[in-house]
Amino acid sequence: MKLAFYAPLKPPDHAIPSGDRQMARLLIEALQRAGHKVEIASRLRSYLPEPDCAALKLLAAEARSEVERLAAEPPPDIFFTYHPYYKAPDLIGPDFARRFKIPYVTAEASHSSRRNEGAWAVTQKHVADAVNLAAVNFCFTARDRAGLAAAAPHARLTALPPFIDSAPYTETAVDNPRRLVAVAMLRSGDKFLSFRMLAEALPRLLDLPWTLSVIGDGPRRDDVRRLFDGLPPDRMEWLGQSAPEQIASLLRPGGLYVWPGVGEAYGLAYLEAQAAGLPVVAQNIAGVPEVVRNGETGILTPAGDIAAFAAAIRRLLTHDDERRRMSLAARRFVLEDRSLAKAAQIIGGAMETLHVR
Repeated sequence: MKLAFYAPLKPPDHAIPSGDRQMARLLIEALQRAGHKVEIASRLRSYLPEPDCAALKLLAAEARSEVERLAAEPPPDIFFTYHPYYKAPDLIGPDFARRFKIPYVTAEASHSSRRNEGAWAVTQKHVADAVNLAAVNFCFTARDRAGLAAAAPHARLTALPPFIDSAPYTETAVDNPRRLVAVAMLRSGDKFLSFRMLAEALPRLLDLPWTLSVIGDGPRRDDVRRLFDGLPPDRMEWLGQSAPEQIASLLRPGGLYVWPGVGEAYGLAYLEAQAAGLPVVAQNIAGVPEVVRNGETGILTPAGDIAAFAAAIRRLLTHDDERRRMSLAARRFVLEDRSLAKAAQIIGGAMETLHVR
């Protein structure tokens, strides 16, 4: 079938790397593996950093123009939207799907009732209407599924756990037990808070031999580096931004993946690290438990507990047998359960049930 693919937050060919861009690309590849022809419907970004009714009206006008542009072309069989949420509602897909009477599908839609205020109440309604309209909504996390079920009790919800392309991780892992690794953008918000927690935890471990390799770059590069000024310079390795195809080779010679995960929707980097054989130490927070099996592929510590986070790192630095067991379990978990092939199978099965003209 021919699919029109739309990501209102960030198009899959956007210049700036992010988890959203990566997931959009993975979804396109999974859809293609499931036998569908995928074309990007629009590159209009409907992202609103702040609640702004005037800006929303302008975006709605642009969206109507996009619908008219698309209407002049042969219609697709299905309209597929990735990650509509209150800050980036889908203002194109539902209208287009209704107009041409084709199935509408969402993936990683999210709805939180605590956002139902002011201009956000309007964008929240867009999300709820889209979810109600959808022939299927692929939910990546239990939290998202619960939110959609509350907002749209009759919506069709299908679990699609977060996944990665595991092909680059089929080589045997290289065990370097004292090398800690973190992959993240060096930017404000939750990323900065995670770096700060990591920087406060590591001085508690200076009696042990370890180094930390940080993969990533961003606008707060200097501020993030300053957080670690209290550590000996030879403990830190700043690798900068790396191309997606380089991540596997940078992760593979590692021992532990250490990232607190403040505000993580789930975090594809956790799956990549585990595929490379790195057990994870993170907080038991937000969507992290969706991608790390606590006690099996890593250790999840109580939210905000720096001492517990440091203790978990210490435990795996000093218990090689446990770390090796988790390493094997982590690779097995991702390669068997969270692969692109597995996702294509789930998506393909759900899409086969849609009624297409």
